[in-house]
Amino acid sequence: MTARAPTPTTLYRGGAVHSPAHPYAEAMLVDGNTIAWIGSDAAAAGHADSADVVVELDGALVTPAFVDAHAHVTETGLALTGVDLTAAVSVPDVLARVESAARRADGPILGHGWDERAWPDPRPPTRTELDRAAGGRAVYLARVDVHSAVVSTALAQQLGLAELAGWSDDGRVERDAHHATRALTRQGVSSDERRHLHEVALTAAGAAGIGCLHEMSAPHIAPTTDLAELLGLVAEAHGDRDRAALPEVVAYRGTLAADDAELDRLVAELDLPDGSRLAGLAGDLCADGSVGSRTAAMRHPYADADTCGHAYLSAHQIRDHVIACTRAGLQAGFHVIGDDAVDAVVGGLAMAAETVGSAAVRAARHRLEHVELVDAEAVAVLVDLGVVASVQPAFDAAWGGDSGMYAERLGAERALAMNPLADLSRAGVALALGSDSPVTAFDPWGAIAAAGWHHNPAQRIPAAAAFSAHTRGGRLAARADGARGAGTLTPGVAASYAVWTVSTEPHFGASWLPDLTPGSQRPRCLRTVVGGAVAYDAMG
Repeated sequence: MTARAPTPTTLYRGGAVHSPAHPYAEAMLVDGNTIAWIGSDAAAAGHADSADVVVELDGALVTPAFVDAHAHVTETGLALTGVDLTAAVSVPDVLARVESAARRADGPILGHGWDERAWPDPRPPTRTELDRAAGGRAVYLARVDVHSAVVSTALAQQLGLAELAGWSDDGRVERDAHHATRALTRQGVSSDERRHLHEVALTAAGAAGIGCLHEMSAPHIAPTTDLAELLGLVAEAHGDRDRAALPEVVAYRGTLAADDAELDRLVAELDLPDGSRLAGLAGDLCADGSVGSRTAAMRHPYADADTCGHAYLSAHQIRDHVIACTRAGLQAGFHVIGDDAVDAVVGGLAMAAETVGSAAVRAARHRLEHVELVDAEAVAVLVDLGVVASVQPAFDAAWGGDSGMYAERLGAERALAMNPLADLSRAGVALALGSDSPVTAFDPWGAIAAAGWHHNPAQRIPAAAAFSAHTRGGRLAARADGARGAGTLTPGVAASYAVWTVSTEPHFGASWLPDLTPGSQRPRCLRTVVGGAVAYDAMG
């Protein structure tokens, strides 16, 4: 590996630059890995002679690179390279795709993205059907929310799934059975294969204008070595001048610590590369499941099934974990969706604050992922304890509304209360936006549009606020608030930015944000730069 050469001084001019330092900026000078100057085209002429490269933007928009505050890199790589079921329209369609995959390659067949709700026969395929389609091979097909799946007999017998909670004889798995199945299929991926999956996923993120993502690793998602290998790959790319850079990765591991000693053991087991930082034992540390799979823990039964879902953690377990993380200077955090699970998490946070003090909990900047069904009393606790909400507006775009999945599963009244972005924001909860890829795609502008045009008008937030939550908000959620101006284009800040084509002239009143109204053409990424190094380039 050869050391990356110094980045040339580059002047961008003739476009729009989204910067709090200059609300009408048209030009930006980048010196190495730092933003050196921002201003008008007229003033840019004075910097042209000193720049190594001058880029004519021709009206393009320059923004901070986006931060995806909740992603799964290996899972995204598997989804992008495995059997894509997101467009499957029926059980026979799924089986045809499995059969085709079985003819192309040996080994387990891994697929992602099926959603049975709109199919003529609204059910997933059975294990018997998978056995026929795959010729008896191991098959794992995750539902779109990745909280349940269907598996073949070969895989079920290998794991003894019939003995685990969440097993159904037709091959559908959730809870413990699903976690075991998912973990086994991921442990069978070799280091070389994982490296390829990481490169595929991170390259896709860079092409979407994402310069940093929060990796939500967990034992039921990936083996311990996965996180270390991912961080090593990113460091290697940033040090090699002969290859493109990759988006930064903020590392989280969703493992539960009962006390200080167990926390120390869990962190040591990760064996992260020198210079790497574990942000927290947080992320996909699941307090419950998902609405689509009916495993999110609800106070009242689902509208379409006789169940309240499933709680995976007690308030006391949550309390102990938060205490241990707070004392260790790490972020604690939980995947939490249903209101009953929110009650447990909020109760655990409050009990932890009673032990270590509210000030210590606030300083740790703990976080919750998704937090989709939360009432005013819980929001007040989150505000008081400085908890960040890592949210996914694309969930509402995909499943909200009068006839969406939330309404089917929960009824209209509870569906209307899902993903209360405005309630959280107005109360003072810090928001960070993400995709939960591969559950929804890397699409930052789509997330901002979804936040601005939420199905429930009362929960819409301004595009400028959503943009901030998808840039600076992600930096703050990872406790990068010590870096002045992190997540913005400001002189002196690290040069992490993206260049975009825009179909209409950006609106000055929105600080150079493009038109994102429904039906408008979304910006297209032309270049993504991470810490001064190009991660994606379609500009030539």
